[in-house]
Amino acid sequence: MILVTLMLVSLAGGTLGAILLLHTPAQTFMRVLPWLMLAATLLFIFGRKLIGARSSEVSQDVSTRAIVMASFFQLLVAIYGGYFGGGMGIVILAMLTAFGMADIHEMNAFKIMLSSSTNGIAVIVFIASRAVYWREAVIMIIAASIGGYFGARYSLRLPQKWVRRFVISVGAMMTTYFFVRAYS
Repeated sequence: MILVTLMLVSLAGGTLGAILLLHTPAQTFMRVLPWLMLAATLLFIFGRKLIGARSSEVSQDVSTRAIVMASFFQLLVAIYGGYFGGGMGIVILAMLTAFGMADIHEMNAFKIMLSSSTNGIAVIVFIASRAVYWREAVIMIIAASIGGYFGARYSLRLPQKWVRRFVISVGAMMTTYFFVRAYS
């Protein structure tokens, strides 16, 4: 139920984000993006400590309040994802960490489903709006498919601590990159 709820919210947010991208200047968002990435990376690192989470699995008896809060946060993440998408996976992992998940492999499964919902609906909006550069898009689709396949396949074989450190490293590098890009 939790995953389905978050996926439906992701579809709504991805649609809204894609529509916003088609109607607003990107420069404004590029100024805010590094701060979003920094917050997401810090939330991923410290989220469990901030809320005192102890559970390492998603329980079936999660409170309605927690589902509503997670859905609201995922709506914001999905709007962001439909608009830009860079680092959305880290933001989703941060949200899942803040809401008590600790198993990085379980979190990655949720992340894949939520980001696929968000990106899938945004792609449909972009195609319907004729805003796709197909030559570049085909290259990205192939590269993302290969990376997604091998990333999922091999991350399950690695210790969770290594995967977590990798996510933190990528988050830090992306945050630095976007700060340099936005403010130089």
